[in-house]
Amino acid sequence: MEHGPSSSLTLQLQGMRLSTSNKYTIFLLFPDMSVEGYTYNSFTLQLEGLNVSQESTYPVFLFIFFSYLFIIVANVGLAVLIFVDKSLHQPMYLLFCNLSANDVLGNSIMLPRLLIDMLRPSSERLISYYECVAQAFTTHMFGTSSHTVLMIMAFDRYVAICNPLRYTVIMTNRMLIKLTVSAWGVAFVLVGILLGLTVRLNRCRTLIKSPYCANALLFNLSCESVVINNIYGLTFTVVLFTASIGSMVLTYTKITVVCLTSKNKSLNSKALKTCSTHLVVYLIMLLSGMAIITLHRFPQYSDQRKLASILYHIIPSSLNPIIYGLQSKEIQKFLSKLFKSNKVLASK
Repeated sequence: MEHGPSSSLTLQLQGMRLSTSNKYTIFLLFPDMSVEGYTYNSFTLQLEGLNVSQESTYPVFLFIFFSYLFIIVANVGLAVLIFVDKSLHQPMYLLFCNLSANDVLGNSIMLPRLLIDMLRPSSERLISYYECVAQAFTTHMFGTSSHTVLMIMAFDRYVAICNPLRYTVIMTNRMLIKLTVSAWGVAFVLVGILLGLTVRLNRCRTLIKSPYCANALLFNLSCESVVINNIYGLTFTVVLFTASIGSMVLTYTKITVVCLTSKNKSLNSKALKTCSTHLVVYLIMLLSGMAIITLHRFPQYSDQRKLASILYHIIPSSLNPIIYGLQSKEIQKFLSKLFKSNKVLASK
């Protein structure tokens, strides 16, 4: 029986102990060969999933399931309400629709898959490489767009309070389109580069140590150097958080100065109501993200970090429509009219 170069080398390597670097060197020379159980560039990956006790599986499943249903119904319902009611065709509400779209998209890619995996044995939690990349891209788009959308919403509040007489001139339909495109476009480019640097790498592992796919988990599957990935990832995070927090601090500092120097009580009341809503939404999103970053520093709390990463999707997305819905007089008026008309129809 004849052996080719790859199979001959496999026979020679049996019983030898090879370092990871040596294994990877052999893989580069003979990409079709498997060395000591390593699977290189496999297109099937395994998700570790959410580690919960057997008794907690169904309560956690139901919590995530009903949270997802609420996120879809509340965000889609509020977006439809804004488009149907002409009195809500204001820049603040139209820009909020971007946040609703981001919440629905980000959770729809991750949570249904997570729910299905919770009911599967750990050995069956498999995902294709391309699906994993798509999930990672959507997950990072969700996080990045949350910042960029809230930044353009902060600009809208700044113009409304600091330049009320020029508000309608500045915040035109064209400006709204520009702001929307810039918020999604910047996020798309930043995340596209982030994932582009990862998909270029060869893979020598298949286990994703998380309930869902993310960029760092994907490039950790590689045996190549990931220095560039780490540098860009760190730069990306610093730039995003600096721009996000910096714009909020600058915007609200100017708004505070205007409110303190103005004697217009109605203006101050409007500023307090609309800005507090926006600021609460931003702080919830920021603190949820910070919790995940902090838990990354403590490997012993890996299970808590996984749970926090899921709550990062659920909590802000659930609270956003509630906070904006309760704070908006226009939305409250529309809902009260709707309920009154339903009562009249029911009584007939």
